[in-house]
Amino acid sequence: MGFYVKKSIRVGPMRFNLSKSGVGASIGIKGLRFGTGPRGNYIHIGAGGVYYRASLSPSLVPQNRKKVQHLPDDSPIEHATTHAPLEEIESSHISEIVDSSSRELLEELNNKRKKSQIWPLVMCLSIALLLYGFSQAWPEWCIAIGFIAGVAISVFAYMYDQLRKTTVLFYDFDDQMMACYQQLHDSGAKLASCSKVWHIEASGAVYDPKYHAGAGNLLRRKVTSISKSKPPFVKTNIETIAINVGRQTLHFFPDRVLVYDREGVGAVAYNQLFVNVGDSRFIESEGVPGDAIVVGRTWKYVNKSGGPDRRFKDNSELPICLYENLSFTSNSGLNELLQLSKTGYGESFSHSIETLSKKVISA
Repeated sequence: MGFYVKKSIRVGPMRFNLSKSGVGASIGIKGLRFGTGPRGNYIHIGAGGVYYRASLSPSLVPQNRKKVQHLPDDSPIEHATTHAPLEEIESSHISEIVDSSSRELLEELNNKRKKSQIWPLVMCLSIALLLYGFSQAWPEWCIAIGFIAGVAISVFAYMYDQLRKTTVLFYDFDDQMMACYQQLHDSGAKLASCSKVWHIEASGAVYDPKYHAGAGNLLRRKVTSISKSKPPFVKTNIETIAINVGRQTLHFFPDRVLVYDREGVGAVAYNQLFVNVGDSRFIESEGVPGDAIVVGRTWKYVNKSGGPDRRFKDNSELPICLYENLSFTSNSGLNELLQLSKTGYGESFSHSIETLSKKVISA
């Protein structure tokens, strides 16, 4: 999962260029462009330190702390009244996931995110006008002019929306920082290569293990994805790793994690991100992934000695798989847990984040 670093970014008719003086912008067509001064957000990470330059205004964002929940080990089988209510494993509200170094950037991202797009309204009005023209038997030349004008205005409105809602992030690395971020992408590729990755949504203690294959805890999980993907309405000169964690998505940038959901954007700096990795013995009832290690066997319903409870006719044998848990938490409220079908890859990703954090702090 390699990545690239661009020197220019296009947002509609605007082109943003990275230079020694920062981020410049120009507008126009090829061969005819009008330039402006520094724009967007410029982040340099290297031997000279971490340097931010942005056309932003300060803001205050409330911060609250949420106690981190801990997830014991496992069982995927449910049975009424035989286990405790499942406790959700989720992050705080997106407005609370903020670190002090990201407040101004988050203000820009969230303010632009709230702006309504006008191009759908413009397009609907153009279509309505054309339909009215057809109903009134307008001349063909008039309909043609109306169609061309409607398309042109809709395209202009779309590009205008892109400029209003898009945030530009330009990163400039030295060679050491480039190597650290490449390491993060390489370890992210390992995570993505797992046969299965699950997001753990909730956990609950088991009251009667015989109905749950002898397991001590119950999990609710969903298959999730890890990929290279940019956040919506963000133009940047690098690629980012994206991990879907239920209603939120984590985007791993060189200096922080941006947390996206439907209600807004949050952020956690790497020096405030806690990544924990541990093995997990999981009683699998959904089929064993191709890269998983089976470490034992049990029964769907067990007796006191751990053998099969012969009172149940549908008492099938179940494999016990060795999986890896990978959690992301912060004092500001981030609290997400992944389960990987292959062990060892979570530790690699955790180590790359630790290396990146040390590089950013020492820069």
